[in-house]
Amino acid sequence: MSCPWGKIEKPEPVNLDEIMSEEVARDLQAKEDKKYAEMTQSSSKEEGEIPPEVLEAISQDATCQSDEMIARMLQMQFDKEYDENLKRTEEKYNGASKVSVSFENYRRAPHNFDFESESEEDEIPDIRDRRDWDRFDTLKRQVDSIPPCGYKMENGSMVTKHDVTMNGRKNACKLLSFPPDFQTGDGENFDLKLSNKVFNSLKLHSKHEEARRHKVRDKKEDRATQEFGLDEYTRLVIFKIVQQEILENVNGVISIGKEAVILHADANPNYEEQPLPHECAIKVFKTTLSEFKQRDKYIKDDHRFKGRIGNQTARKTVHLWAEKEMHNLNRLKNAGVACPEVVTLKKHVLVMSFIGENNKPAPKLKDAIMTDADYIVAYDQVVDTMKTLFDKAELIHADLSEYNILWHQGQCYFIDVSQSVLLAHENAFYFLMRDCGNVVNFFSKKKVPGVATPEELFKSITGYYYDEKQALLELQESFKMKPHLVDQPGIESTFDFEKGWEKSKELETVQLVDSPLA
Repeated sequence: MSCPWGKIEKPEPVNLDEIMSEEVARDLQAKEDKKYAEMTQSSSKEEGEIPPEVLEAISQDATCQSDEMIARMLQMQFDKEYDENLKRTEEKYNGASKVSVSFENYRRAPHNFDFESESEEDEIPDIRDRRDWDRFDTLKRQVDSIPPCGYKMENGSMVTKHDVTMNGRKNACKLLSFPPDFQTGDGENFDLKLSNKVFNSLKLHSKHEEARRHKVRDKKEDRATQEFGLDEYTRLVIFKIVQQEILENVNGVISIGKEAVILHADANPNYEEQPLPHECAIKVFKTTLSEFKQRDKYIKDDHRFKGRIGNQTARKTVHLWAEKEMHNLNRLKNAGVACPEVVTLKKHVLVMSFIGENNKPAPKLKDAIMTDADYIVAYDQVVDTMKTLFDKAELIHADLSEYNILWHQGQCYFIDVSQSVLLAHENAFYFLMRDCGNVVNFFSKKKVPGVATPEELFKSITGYYYDEKQALLELQESFKMKPHLVDQPGIESTFDFEKGWEKSKELETVQLVDSPLA
């Protein structure tokens, strides 16, 4: 207890302005608190706080005891208050202006969102309860409602099947039948009517556009065929060969040339009709090369294709080209020439034995890595094979070069014999002289000793020099088929009895693989 006679401290002097400012600030704060309290109470009365029954349900329901459910309900109440304040702000901002500004994008909840029924599961309407799918379905029902007589009475007036309005709506319904790629727009939200003239123009334009797209697609397909040879038609042919259980797998492309594409495949080891090589090569002749139109000169004098050459498509010409290679390969095989063995032919796809091993093809003579001794052996083999072709197979390769000879295990294999011609061909000796020149040029570059000149090589094969035209002509005449024997396959081009007798002896002991047409 302080002493009443104690010294009382003097209060600090206070400025009147400071006292007045504090009182003013205190009064202003009190007014703001009162205004905020009144606004909160009025907002709670107008918009409603959390209903008592909801609070009671929360307290009674065990599932509503979680903080997540309470937070969701409070968030819903906050969103509702925010959206209503936003709506009042929008109305005040627009006022009586004819051009209004919408604040819909700033809403917390969708425009038609019902806060009261948000927690309830919405009823999913059954599509079977819908009478019409869309407006077009309704219009179609109206058009179909006209009886077979062609007219009906509606509101005291006659409506026929030729009514302009009804036909316009009918044409609008027909837009749905146009191809999906043809953009017709959406006439669902308004009463679309098309006259017959407009509809016919659109229909004709859609047909032209569809034909143009098919034409462009065909061009792309042809370009793919020209570059790779494997179009849709070719893949179907290969698939049929696989279905016949001749091939087991088609592994991939080995090489792509200007005339054909070569693929590697595995033969079916369980094929019953004939033994097949373990590895096969699929030669796919390209079907779009324009140069095939000029290659009938290699076939026109061949009696095996008599009556099948003329005005035909490029695809059929390629089929003949593939068949010609099959027959020539069979001839080479029967004459004892090292070459691929024919397995089967289907259209323009020729399946042969694979020259190589372990999926690796044998290199061409141009790319093979060989010693000097190998080149000497290869030269002797090529010369002997050319003589065998001339004497036994009665063929001339017509495109022989280091690109069409494979080197595999010390042996030269002749390939690409589709252009090979018979000795009776009018240009046979010209082709042979060209082959001799290609062979001599290659082995001369490799420094092979004792390489003959093209003329000497030509004489060693035919027995005459290339300049002896008369003798070559007489030689060629001896190989031509007699007119009455041209259509009979298997008849020899000469009536030499001794040669025919030796051939018959061979047929008794060896089963030839050659086709009857060869």
